[in-house]
Amino acid sequence: MNIKQNRLLIVGAGVIGSLYALRFAQSGLDVTLLARGKRLDSLKTDGLRYNDNETIQQISIKMIEKLASDDTYDFIFVPVRYDQAESALSAIKNNQSKTIITLSNTVGYDRWLEIVGDRLLPGFPGAGGDIKDGVLYAQFGSKTFFGEINGQLTERVTRLAQIFETVDLPYEIQKDIQAFHVSHAALAVVNKHLYTNDGMVDIETARNENTLSKIAADIKQNIHLVAQAGIPVIPPETKLMGELPVEDIISQYRQMLSDEFIIDVKLGNQAVSRKAEIMLLDEDFHKKISFR
Repeated sequence: MNIKQNRLLIVGAGVIGSLYALRFAQSGLDVTLLARGKRLDSLKTDGLRYNDNETIQQISIKMIEKLASDDTYDFIFVPVRYDQAESALSAIKNNQSKTIITLSNTVGYDRWLEIVGDRLLPGFPGAGGDIKDGVLYAQFGSKTFFGEINGQLTERVTRLAQIFETVDLPYEIQKDIQAFHVSHAALAVVNKHLYTNDGMVDIETARNENTLSKIAADIKQNIHLVAQAGIPVIPPETKLMGELPVEDIISQYRQMLSDEFIIDVKLGNQAVSRKAEIMLLDEDFHKKISFR
């Protein structure tokens, strides 16, 4: 099978969508990026601009503003925030493409399945970063996770894995993708402690003992609640976080917050825009585990 014959669409030209589009395009795949508003105008005028070892580069990528029902793709990627996922899926639900991959935080798929049915293939991105003055500052930091909700190794999962191998991106096929998402949410929602009423805490506040103690305590409590609800805590690295002493978690976070890229991810422009996502995810996470 020639992987380059697959038509790929990425819905959303934010940090994650732009980074996947960049990697796919650099590898010669047939990729199209759906964008809107000022971001679309910028991409049409300047192409996708990105930081490459402190040098600003540019690459041209096919763009669309709206997805027609009969404009079919082999895979549609939807890398949007949790609080935007339903509206993004609703906007493309009439399209006839057979596989829609969500790359997002979540704790369940019921509403998404109501919108797009069994075309849904849940996943989670292995990337992060920011967009500053129209330039992408982002990188892949971990695996991309994906898998069927029922845990089966289907033909489309195998085909998607081949695409990631072609572009040399690490991935993992998750047999229990929902447990993975709930486990990850247990860690993600602790970022609520980095928000103020009108933005983010400063770096000094993020690193101080009071903030990090709250984060560490919540991590241990959340992972305990996931296990108590009978949900497997995966991957093993997440389970280990719940077993560490509070002091070790604080030390890990303090070390992370000495890395400029991590600081940008945790406290930068994109982090500010994610407040609604984190607060909704926190609410839904606790609903999920309390009803088990």
